[in-house]
Amino acid sequence: MTTQNSTIIAFDQVVKRYEDDEEPVLKSVSFEIERGKFYTLLGPSGCGKTTILRLIAGFAEPTSGTITLDGKVINQVPPNERQVNTVFQDYALFPHLNVFENVAFGLRIKKMKKAEIERKVQEALRFVNLSGYEGRAITEMSGGQRQRVAIARAIVNEPQVLLLDEPLSALDLKLRTEMQYVLREMQQRLGITFIFVTHDQEEALAMSDWIFVMNKGVIEQSGTPNDIYDEPINRFVADFIGESNIVPAVMIEDYLVEFNGRRFECVDAGLRPNEAVEIVIRPEDLEITTVAQGKLRVRVDTQLFRGVHYEISCYDESGHEWLVHSTKKAEVGGEIGLYFDPEAIHVMRFGETEEEFDRRLEAYSEGDGHEG
Repeated sequence: MTTQNSTIIAFDQVVKRYEDDEEPVLKSVSFEIERGKFYTLLGPSGCGKTTILRLIAGFAEPTSGTITLDGKVINQVPPNERQVNTVFQDYALFPHLNVFENVAFGLRIKKMKKAEIERKVQEALRFVNLSGYEGRAITEMSGGQRQRVAIARAIVNEPQVLLLDEPLSALDLKLRTEMQYVLREMQQRLGITFIFVTHDQEEALAMSDWIFVMNKGVIEQSGTPNDIYDEPINRFVADFIGESNIVPAVMIEDYLVEFNGRRFECVDAGLRPNEAVEIVIRPEDLEITTVAQGKLRVRVDTQLFRGVHYEISCYDESGHEWLVHSTKKAEVGGEIGLYFDPEAIHVMRFGETEEEFDRRLEAYSEGDGHEG
C-alpha cells in the first residue's frame, strides 16, 4: 500500500451549484481525509453532506474547485474508475439475486475468473459474519443482514474508501445501536477509510474518529467527537451536538465571565475585556445541591425519568431555562441550587471562525499556565 501521503481525499474550495440561479449546495468547502480513519459528515437535511458523498463517488461534478483522490484530480473521472464504493440508505440490493450473487455482481462485471469470485465472495461474507447465507434470498433477510450484504458487496471490490449514506436510518433503535458497533469494528479490521453520512449526533459521537459538522453548505466545525462536544464553536454546533444550556454573557477578563448578574471563574481566555459572548454548560455538568450551596438558584418546572437519569427543566430569576441531567430526583415547583465547575463553562465568541478559535486556544494554552 502507498504510505508516502496520509491524505487520501482532499477538497479544495469546492463549490456545487445545481442551477445557475440557485444558492450553492456547497460553498467553497475545503478539507482533507486521511487513510484508515472513520469520518462522519453530520448535519441537518439539506446541509450538503450527501452532495459531498456524491462528488467523491463521481455521481456529480463540482461547479468549481478541485477534488483529489490519492493525489490525483478526479473532478471528471467516472465512478467506475474510482477506488470508491457506496452503501446507500436503501442498500440498493437486487431482490431477484441471492446473497452470493448480490455480493459477486461487481466482480462479474469485471469479468473476474469464477474461482477468484468464489474466493473473494466467501471472504467478504465471512468478514460480515454471513457465512452460510450464500443461497439465501434477499427478501428473507432482516434489515441488519441486508445491511451487511450491502457492505460485503462494497468491500469485495477492495475500495480505498467506503462511503455510507445514512445506512442505519431504516433500522429500529436496538438494531441501529448494534450495527454501530459492527460498522466501527469492521472499519478497524479492514483498515480502509469510511466516510459516513448521518443527521444523528449520537451516532456520530459513538462511531467517528473525526466529525465534520455541516450547516447550509459550509463546514461549521471539524474535530474529534470530544472536541466537538466539549468545545463547540458556536450556538449551532452546541445545539446540534447534544443538549445544551446557552445563555448570553460578558467576558470580563481572561478566566472570568459574567452571566445571570454574577461573575464566575472559567477556563477561557484570549477575548477582549467586557466582550459580549455566549456560554454553554452541558446538562450533565450541572449538579443539584441546596440553594445555599448552588452557584445558580432555580425553580423546577418539569421532571422526566429517562431510565439512567432524570431530565429536569428549571428556570432562574432572569427567566433562562436550565436543563439538568441528574440521578437525583427534584421536587417540581421547588427551588434548588445548581453547582458547576469552572471547566464546565465553555465561552463562545460571536462570528469566530474555526481557524480563529483554534489559534486562540493554542495561544492561551501556551500562555501563563492556566488550565485550558
